[in-house]
Amino acid sequence: MTYAVVDIGGSQIILEPGRFYDVNYISSNPGDAIRFNRVLLFSQEGNFSIGKPCLQDVAIKAVVLKHLIGNKVNVFKVKPKKNNRISKGHRQRLTRIFVEDISY
Repeated sequence: MTYAVVDIGGSQIILEPGRFYDVNYISSNPGDAIRFNRVLLFSQEGNFSIGKPCLQDVAIKAVVLKHLIGNKVNVFKVKPKKNNRISKGHRQRLTRIFVEDISY
């Protein structure tokens, strides 16, 4: 089993080849090939390589499939005894990627 821990858009995600992932918005067009270089950990058949902070010789190739927006998060604020109620909503922009290959 091969996997890697990658820093994408400020969050750390465990990636495996041949799987789909929804990550924070990446400004590239659907169909574009992208490459992730900030690999923090790489594991292949039980052998681990840990970066300090990143591994230089590991590259992850992925394809942008589409852009989408996540589920709505409602925020409701109430200030007691002031008759002040505020309701807001937020939908995060996401990018769906397909990991093709993890090469060492």
